[in-house]
Amino acid sequence: MLTNTHSYYSLRYGTIKPQDLLKLSVEAGYACMALTDINNTSAGLEFVRLSKKYNIKPILGVDFRKNATQKYVALAKNNLGFQEICEHLGAKEVRAGTRVSTIEGLGRGGLDSAQPDQAPHFSNSFVIYPFSSFEGTRLKKHEFIGIHTDDISRLRFSKWNKKQHKLVVMHTISFRNKREFNAHRLLRSIDNNTLLSKLPKSEEGRPTDLFLKKEDLLEAFEDFPQIIENTQDLIDQCAINFEFGTEAQHKNLHSFTNSVEEDFELVKTLCAEGLTYRYPNADETIHERINKELEIIRDKDFLSYFLINWDMCEYARSQGYFHVGRGSGANSIVAYLLRITDVDPIELDLYFERFINLYRKNPPDFDIDFSWTDRDDVTRYLFEKYDNIALIATYSTFQYRAVVRELGKVFGLPKHEIDILSSGKFRMENLDQLSKLVLKYSTLIQEFPNHLSVHAGGILISQKPIEYYTATFMPPKGYPTTHFDMVSA
Repeated sequence: MLTNTHSYYSLRYGTIKPQDLLKLSVEAGYACMALTDINNTSAGLEFVRLSKKYNIKPILGVDFRKNATQKYVALAKNNLGFQEICEHLGAKEVRAGTRVSTIEGLGRGGLDSAQPDQAPHFSNSFVIYPFSSFEGTRLKKHEFIGIHTDDISRLRFSKWNKKQHKLVVMHTISFRNKREFNAHRLLRSIDNNTLLSKLPKSEEGRPTDLFLKKEDLLEAFEDFPQIIENTQDLIDQCAINFEFGTEAQHKNLHSFTNSVEEDFELVKTLCAEGLTYRYPNADETIHERINKELEIIRDKDFLSYFLINWDMCEYARSQGYFHVGRGSGANSIVAYLLRITDVDPIELDLYFERFINLYRKNPPDFDIDFSWTDRDDVTRYLFEKYDNIALIATYSTFQYRAVVRELGKVFGLPKHEIDILSSGKFRMENLDQLSKLVLKYSTLIQEFPNHLSVHAGGILISQKPIEYYTATFMPPKGYPTTHFDMVSA
């Protein structure tokens, strides 16, 4: 019955960690939960991964909003549904013609600038419009009206009461209690750059957007059994699945050429060419090492990864760019022959098994450094060459000094008092009530994600479209960037 749930990745809006949402759902008696962060998919993969631990059926979706105004919620029926939702969310920014350095909360120049009132036609997703603001009269087969617990009294006298077959439960969850609602209002004030006393009601959620126990939610709708039945039927039709762990095949580009067989032949050819450059008088020991590594690289399905790195380094050399391949990748003679690294593993007696071995499931890791003057051109080359490619995001989180300064401004404290609080050099007994409130809520908000930024050098090249896993945003660099970070990747 949880069809509209926000984590704190509903930036500058939600207050609950994704894992805490799962814990709460178990304690409250639910077997299924839909994570629908506002204009954001950062927590999607991690939510699905953790859901198995809590025996909760996960559903993924997005709460599409303009600022704090809800337009509609889209729920993915399956993985293809999640992909079309991600494509729609990312396309909003492209159509708006905006490039932003961060996704700051719900906007201020973020992804919401082109949100339409009506959803597009989704083939593999459901769309739920909020009862409180929906003004249409017709709904498509996959579209419904969502009823919040606050809407029940109005529903009894609404035209939709006679069309209950198109109604579902949509009680929004953004916080757990009054304290977190207060924190939510502070986050909204920060996002709107306004005093708390000046925050418009239209820019905040409802105080009743609280986590309810399943029995309480069902009791609220006890006079509307068809709505409960509709909701159960809808969530029964939704299923999302991603493979995690070392037993799953990696999601990187499967082949650099047209097939794995062609990849293997190309790697062998490049090794033969590199042999004359690196080892003019190669002995049997070198040949045996090459053959052993090639077999393991092929068996572990890492051929394309080696070739992508070779191709990138080959381009850099063609442009006269200096680069350094370091880390455990230097243990590979194949990497040495492909000139990804410049360390001779035979001379230094480096073991290949430290880099790749038969028991390793996750892909190997080349660390390749480029000068900041050349890095952008290498990035451009990669984005022009590969189809399913994106930069990786990082999360900028609220830290003590910054959050104290932000909250001080929200409460209207003078600058000198904010400076004292942010410095940490004060006595608690000398502070007034407002200053104590700033410190109280700064403790709660610390470590919340504040906005998305771009990883210094992280790039994903995947077999499937990036949107199969996440929506993207467009920073000033001009390249699509994931909503999730390198840990999720």
